[in-house]
Amino acid sequence: MKILWTDGSASPNPGPGGWAVIEVASGEAKPVALGRDKDTTNIRMEGAAMIAAISYAGEEGCEIHTDSEFWINVLTKWAPSWKAAGWRKKSGPIKNLDLVQELYELYVKYPVKLVWEKGHAGTEYNELADEWANKARLGAEL
Repeated sequence: MKILWTDGSASPNPGPGGWAVIEVASGEAKPVALGRDKDTTNIRMEGAAMIAAISYAGEEGCEIHTDSEFWINVLTKWAPSWKAAGWRKKSGPIKNLDLVQELYELYVKYPVKLVWEKGHAGTEYNELADEWANKARLGAEL
């Protein structure tokens, strides 16, 4: 199972954004996927990073460390009932439905363990994912 750290950013929010997936193996960390969008939000970039992480790991599965409590809640609490209700919720439309559906499909298809990490708390790999998400926002590529 791959150990992956994800992060997304937009600055300003909304505005230009970037995301990163960092793989940690044998004590070494390196970016394995980056992306950006010219006009987006930090929530969309966090979701895009998680999509890339699960896609990267595929059938091998992954443990994703993220500071996005929102996306963990989407996958583990809300999406199952939204899907059962035809991708609707009582309080109105589901924001970012395109990402929600794509991410949830990957989440149920492949082995994924989600680990919440407090953001901007000095955790080495979380800070590295944040750094690379910001680099991606500014145009960095692998």
